Amino acid sequence: MPDSKPQTFGDLEPSGWPGERLGLPNEGRGSVARAGRRIAALLVDWASAMLISLLFTPYESAAYTWVTPLVFAVLQIVFIPTIGGSLGHRLLGMRVIPLDGGWIGLKRPVVRTALLLLVIPALVWDSDQRGFHDKVAGTVLIRY
Repeated sequence: MPDSKPQTFGDLEPSGWPGERLGLPNEGRGSVARAGRRIAALLVDWASAMLISLLFTPYESAAYTWVTPLVFAVLQIVFIPTIGGSLGHRLLGMRVIPLDGGWIGLKRPVVRTALLLLVIPALVWDSDQRGFHDKVAGTVLIRY
Protein backbone atom coordinates (compact mmCIF):
# COMPACT_ATOMS: atom_id res chain seq x y z
CA MET A 1 0.00 0.00 0.00
CA PRO A 2 1.51 3.39 -0.96
CA ASP A 3 2.36 5.86 1.77
CA SER A 4 -0.41 8.47 2.02
CA LYS A 5 1.75 11.08 3.77
CA PRO A 6 2.65 14.14 1.69
CA GLN A 7 6.16 13.94 0.29
CA THR A 8 6.69 17.49 -0.97
CA PHE A 9 5.53 20.91 0.12
CA GLY A 10 3.10 21.14 -2.81
CA ASP A 11 1.44 17.93 -1.62
CA LEU A 12 0.67 19.24 1.86
CA GLU A 13 -2.96 19.45 2.88
CA PRO A 14 -4.26 23.00 3.35
CA SER A 15 -4.04 24.13 6.93
CA GLY A 16 -7.19 24.95 8.87
CA TRP A 17 -5.83 28.30 10.01
CA PRO A 18 -2.64 30.34 9.69
CA GLY A 19 0.01 28.84 11.95
CA GLU A 20 -1.59 25.40 12.33
CA ARG A 21 1.43 23.67 10.75
CA LEU A 22 3.68 25.67 13.06
CA GLY A 23 1.80 24.44 16.12
CA LEU A 24 0.28 27.85 16.85
CA PRO A 25 -3.32 28.43 18.03
CA ASN A 26 -6.04 29.68 15.70
CA GLU A 27 -6.71 32.88 17.65
CA GLY A 28 -5.67 34.83 20.71
CA ARG A 29 -2.28 34.95 22.38
CA GLY A 30 0.41 33.10 20.43
CA SER A 31 -1.55 32.99 17.15
CA VAL A 32 -0.15 34.33 13.88
CA ALA A 33 -0.71 38.08 13.63
CA ARG A 34 -3.18 38.82 10.84
CA ALA A 35 -2.75 41.26 7.96
CA GLY A 36 -4.64 44.26 9.39
CA ARG A 37 -2.59 44.33 12.56
CA ARG A 38 0.66 43.83 10.61
CA ILE A 39 -0.10 46.65 8.17
CA ALA A 40 -1.05 49.02 11.01
CA ALA A 41 2.25 48.21 12.77
CA LEU A 42 4.17 48.85 9.56
CA LEU A 43 2.49 52.26 9.23
CA VAL A 44 3.41 53.12 12.84
CA ASP A 45 7.02 52.05 12.23
CA TRP A 46 7.32 53.95 8.96
CA ALA A 47 5.75 57.10 10.48
CA SER A 48 8.18 56.99 13.41
CA ALA A 49 11.09 56.59 10.97
CA MET A 50 9.83 59.58 8.99
CA LEU A 51 9.58 61.73 12.13
CA ILE A 52 13.08 60.78 13.29
CA SER A 53 14.43 61.43 9.78
CA LEU A 54 12.99 64.95 9.91
CA LEU A 55 15.34 65.68 12.82
CA PHE A 56 18.33 65.11 10.53
CA THR A 57 17.24 66.11 7.02
CA PRO A 58 14.83 68.55 5.37
CA TYR A 59 11.58 66.94 4.19
CA GLU A 60 11.89 67.73 0.48
CA SER A 61 15.55 66.72 0.17
CA ALA A 62 17.05 63.73 -1.57
CA ALA A 63 18.79 62.87 1.71
CA TYR A 64 15.41 62.45 3.43
CA THR A 65 14.48 59.85 0.81
CA TRP A 66 17.49 57.75 1.85
CA VAL A 67 17.58 58.52 5.56
CA THR A 68 14.00 57.34 6.24
CA PRO A 69 14.55 53.70 5.14
CA LEU A 70 17.87 53.70 7.00
CA VAL A 71 16.21 54.89 10.21
CA PHE A 72 13.41 52.32 9.68
CA ALA A 73 16.02 49.56 9.35
CA VAL A 74 17.92 50.66 12.46
CA LEU A 75 14.71 50.76 14.50
CA GLN A 76 13.78 47.25 13.36
CA ILE A 77 17.24 45.80 13.97
CA VAL A 78 17.55 47.39 17.42
CA PHE A 79 14.05 46.77 18.76
CA ILE A 80 13.31 43.24 17.51
CA PRO A 81 16.07 41.59 19.57
CA THR A 82 15.72 43.93 22.56
CA ILE A 83 11.96 44.30 23.10
CA GLY A 84 10.72 41.46 20.89
CA GLY A 85 9.43 43.56 18.03
CA SER A 86 9.36 47.01 16.52
CA LEU A 87 7.52 49.87 18.19
CA GLY A 88 4.53 49.25 15.92
CA HIS A 89 4.54 45.53 16.69
CA ARG A 90 4.58 46.12 20.42
CA LEU A 91 1.95 48.89 20.34
CA LEU A 92 -0.38 46.57 18.44
CA GLY A 93 0.24 43.55 20.67
CA MET A 94 2.65 41.53 18.53
CA ARG A 95 6.14 40.14 18.79
CA VAL A 96 8.61 38.49 16.42
CA ILE A 97 9.80 35.06 17.55
CA PRO A 98 12.19 32.52 16.04
CA LEU A 99 10.57 29.26 14.95
CA ASP A 100 13.19 27.21 16.79
CA GLY A 101 12.64 29.06 20.09
CA GLY A 102 15.11 30.95 22.22
CA TRP A 103 16.46 34.44 21.68
CA ILE A 104 16.01 35.85 18.20
CA GLY A 105 19.60 37.10 18.06
CA LEU A 106 20.90 39.76 15.68
CA LYS A 107 21.19 37.86 12.39
CA ARG A 108 17.45 37.18 12.02
CA PRO A 109 16.38 40.83 12.45
CA VAL A 110 19.06 41.95 9.97
CA VAL A 111 17.96 39.42 7.32
CA ARG A 112 14.26 40.08 7.99
CA THR A 113 14.69 43.86 7.76
CA ALA A 114 16.84 43.74 4.61
CA LEU A 115 14.16 41.70 2.86
CA LEU A 116 11.37 43.87 4.28
CA LEU A 117 12.99 46.94 2.75
CA LEU A 118 12.78 45.26 -0.66
CA VAL A 119 8.95 45.29 -0.14
CA ILE A 120 8.13 42.41 -2.52
CA PRO A 121 9.20 39.64 -0.08
CA ALA A 122 6.76 41.07 2.45
CA LEU A 123 3.95 40.80 -0.10
CA VAL A 124 4.61 37.11 -0.82
CA TRP A 125 2.86 35.06 1.89
CA ASP A 126 2.46 31.39 2.57
CA SER A 127 -0.63 29.68 4.00
CA ASP A 128 0.59 30.53 7.51
CA GLN A 129 0.50 34.24 6.59
CA ARG A 130 4.27 34.47 6.96
CA GLY A 131 5.93 36.81 4.50
CA PHE A 132 8.98 35.63 2.58
CA HIS A 133 11.09 37.88 4.82
CA ASP A 134 9.89 35.90 7.87
CA LYS A 135 10.36 32.53 6.14
CA VAL A 136 13.97 33.29 5.17
CA ALA A 137 14.74 34.68 8.64
CA GLY A 138 13.09 31.70 10.36
CA THR A 139 10.69 33.91 12.29
CA VAL A 140 6.97 34.36 12.78
CA LEU A 141 5.01 37.42 13.94
CA ILE A 142 2.58 36.40 16.66
CA ARG A 143 -0.03 38.11 18.83
CA TYR A 144 1.22 38.69 22.31
